[in-house]
Amino acid sequence: MLRVATVNVNGIRAAQRRGIEPWLRSRDPDVLCLQEVRAPDDVLTGILGLTRQGVHQEASAKGRAGVAVLSRSTPSAVRVGAGATPAAQEFAAAGRWVEADHAVDVDPGLLTVVSVYVPTGQADTPRQDEKYRFLDVARSRMLDLAADGRHLLVCGDFNVGHREPDIKNWKGNLKKAGFLPEERAWLDRLYAQDGFVDVHRHLAGEVPGPYTWWSWRGQAFDRDVGWRIDLQIATAGLAELALGAEVDRAPSYAERWSDHAPLVVDYAVNVSEPTP
Repeated sequence: MLRVATVNVNGIRAAQRRGIEPWLRSRDPDVLCLQEVRAPDDVLTGILGLTRQGVHQEASAKGRAGVAVLSRSTPSAVRVGAGATPAAQEFAAAGRWVEADHAVDVDPGLLTVVSVYVPTGQADTPRQDEKYRFLDVARSRMLDLAADGRHLLVCGDFNVGHREPDIKNWKGNLKKAGFLPEERAWLDRLYAQDGFVDVHRHLAGEVPGPYTWWSWRGQAFDRDVGWRIDLQIATAGLAELALGAEVDRAPSYAERWSDHAPLVVDYAVNVSEPTP
């Protein structure tokens, strides 16, 4: 079994102070995808210890973004950035996309795991235009990676709620970044046209949420006024091997170590060390 966890830590230093390490020991994922690390390599290694390896990119803008894919087994290859196309170069140093390849025991024997942090955006501003450009780059890269038949798993904070069950207050967010028609249509294309699968929704069925993000402000967490924006999106063959998914929502507001909760999915897959 392969356990994959993804979480936006909202700053790894802050997450450590608030208690990420007991959660990590308890869940002990085989692959850990992190977003908004906001720290250099040595800080991340110091917090997570030396038992995990993989790839991490700190954003060129200090204190912003940063993504990682970390695992107990050795990746056969790692890459930073969403490819070498001219469009992708805009985000090459942004700390928003990293990839790790792993040998697996299901045909065709290759799994690529991506950690992605999609820009938040802001409706009717250049920030939203940047978000759309990034989404275009991400989709193009996903299609390129999946073209050879490999298993692909893209994990992260997508900052987009797909449909009404994914946001508690969807009516109040119809004109706001994160629930705009163009953003939701991007996910429509991934699923309906490209054949990718929202693994959590596939397993949970048509239920409200389960949400993965709640504002720090007010009573959003206590009242479960959340958004389901942290996803694991897989190629169809891998999605069929998903055994179960859980959101590790903190027991109380005081016990939160991020404004996001981890999404943990188990797959009927085994990872092996690469052949020397």
